[in-house]
Amino acid sequence: MKTNKHTVKKENKNKIILDLCGGTGAWSAPYKEAGYDVRIVDLPYDVRFQELPKELIYGVLAAPPCTQFAGSGARWWKTKGDQPLMEGLSVVDACLRIILMTNPVFWALENPVGRLKNYLGKPVMYFNPCDFGDPYTKRTALWGRFNSPKKNPVKPTEGSKMHRLPPGPKRQELRSITPRGFAEAFYKANK
Repeated sequence: MKTNKHTVKKENKNKIILDLCGGTGAWSAPYKEAGYDVRIVDLPYDVRFQELPKELIYGVLAAPPCTQFAGSGARWWKTKGDQPLMEGLSVVDACLRIILMTNPVFWALENPVGRLKNYLGKPVMYFNPCDFGDPYTKRTALWGRFNSPKKNPVKPTEGSKMHRLPPGPKRQELRSITPRGFAEAFYKANK
């Protein structure tokens, strides 16, 4: 007897999700678990060199690195100069080029609150992980064409835990992981 999970995988095997700058794949994980063809484009491969896929793309999730955009790093923007900002914008531009050329059913680009809005305009929505069941805050902006996920708010009992992470080689990666509650809610709204 086939399980529902197997049936879901069979139904969705041809729907392709591009996870641009996907890192750990946390945002696209619910899609992969449901049987979608998830393609993570991340280091060591640079999204700026991504060739357009020949297949139809169902959805694009883009999470360009926030180092040059997040308000939490604003105190270093001036001392770093314009070159890092130009590098960051070139990655955002590559994500948007792929979105434009693949014309997916839905797409979303996320980044923590900061100066990316100066280049992309007003986001479609903002959220905190606690809006979707993860008990901490990290105000994040979303641009794109997507169905808004249904909220499941909880108290942020862990506060702004991302700011309290100790320095170290994994800090940036840990700070960039998409909260599971948000990833699942986004998937349910954008199957």
